[in-house]
Amino acid sequence: MSLQDIQSRIHTAEENASRPKGSAKLIAVSKVQPNERVEAVLQEGHRCFGENRVQEAAGKWPDFAMRYSDLDLHLIGPLQSNKARQAMELFQSIHTLDRPKLANSIARLAQELGHCPKLFIQVNTGEEPQKAGIPPREADVFIHECQSMDLVIEGLMCIPPAGEEPSLHFALLAKIAARNGLTGLSMGMSGDFETAVALGATHVRVGSAIFGARAYEI
Repeated sequence: MSLQDIQSRIHTAEENASRPKGSAKLIAVSKVQPNERVEAVLQEGHRCFGENRVQEAAGKWPDFAMRYSDLDLHLIGPLQSNKARQAMELFQSIHTLDRPKLANSIARLAQELGHCPKLFIQVNTGEEPQKAGIPPREADVFIHECQSMDLVIEGLMCIPPAGEEPSLHFALLAKIAARNGLTGLSMGMSGDFETAVALGATHVRVGSAIFGARAYEI
């Protein structure tokens, strides 16, 4: 598999769903990937990348940013409130806003810094106790709470439970977003991104299918 293969499959999925070409953005998930693999994808012209950890991203991307000024970095892993400032200075989008304490931290820092990344609220559609995300039944209230803090919510994000039909979770996320007037849907990974595109994904997160197997897991 290659970057071009994934992009082609996304475009085909968009066409099959009667969606405009380019309506689903590809986030190349570069977590724990060696810099040479990331460099190869950058040299192919791709600029949109996803990282799971603030600390890892902070050690990787400033050097790349000196040579590539148009990077679009997305935090797709859990964010601790005490790392919010660093995340807001490094990433263009944060996909894992999932609790009031973090929302308060981001709102305060947005006022202090004068800018704020695009924000996605993570919804735990499978209500898995070990997984981050706001429960679906609490999503509407949390969305409104964030908006009352003057946070501009771009959309919602989910990670379906392993072994379950992802389309059910994608459809649920889309339903919650629609009733709250949100258009961003961050959903779909290497094994199910075409299904996600068919159900309205605006951002899909693909890693190993682009970069190859990771050298190690964190």
